[in-house]
Amino acid sequence: MTARLELFALPGLPMVQAGDDLPALILAGLDRAGQTLRDRDVVVIAQKIVSKAEGRTVDLADVVPSPRAIALAAEVGKDPRIVEVVLSDSAKLVRSRPNLMIMQHRLGFVMANAGVDQSNVAEADGRHRALLLPRDPDGSAASIRAALARYATIGVVISDSFGRPWRRGTAGVAIGSAGIPSIIDLRGQPDLFGRTLEVSIIGFADEIAAAASLLQGQAAEAQPVVVVRGLSWTAPDVPVADVIRPPEEDLFQ
Repeated sequence: MTARLELFALPGLPMVQAGDDLPALILAGLDRAGQTLRDRDVVVIAQKIVSKAEGRTVDLADVVPSPRAIALAAEVGKDPRIVEVVLSDSAKLVRSRPNLMIMQHRLGFVMANAGVDQSNVAEADGRHRALLLPRDPDGSAASIRAALARYATIGVVISDSFGRPWRRGTAGVAIGSAGIPSIIDLRGQPDLFGRTLEVSIIGFADEIAAAASLLQGQAAEAQPVVVVRGLSWTAPDVPVADVIRPPEEDLFQ
């Protein structure tokens, strides 16, 4: 059982560019922090730098809005090119209002604007670009974990910031993971008084992401990688893709 946790952000990470070696940047950050990886560490990496390293940027000058994007842009008050990028990376529009589109992303996540982002993605050439989620966040996490496996047996979480339907404010959630159980199913186990648990499933990766988000921040903090140390688990690995609630269980859409 975990009784104490330590979290620390890696200092001095540069602005990530397409093609950068994220595992090498993580190792350099650990060295600057006077740390090394330990077994059972979980490295939490902000989605934005994963997407940047994977070249998931779209130059808006190259985007031609569809009639649907133009119509929706007029309703929500957004650049039609951004709306086109959002629609292209989405399975469906869930809800919209001025300045906001709630989308079901092609990966199943229900999130604002399908995760398409323009903050902290400025380029030296001054061109306007948008950043998309990684194509396969679980696969990205697995690749980073494999590259770091020679140093320790770790978990990797790729995190992003989501709003919640019934609460104001965003919180860190996991959109990809490797080496950890993204959910831990306690159903069938006894509680303190021997009563069998019937519905308890822990969002393990989401809780890790939320803790790391306190250090990562969501503005100009420039701390996109956080190491979480002291966790303990026995459940088998479960990717974040398996966390997405299937349509038959979704009571809100």
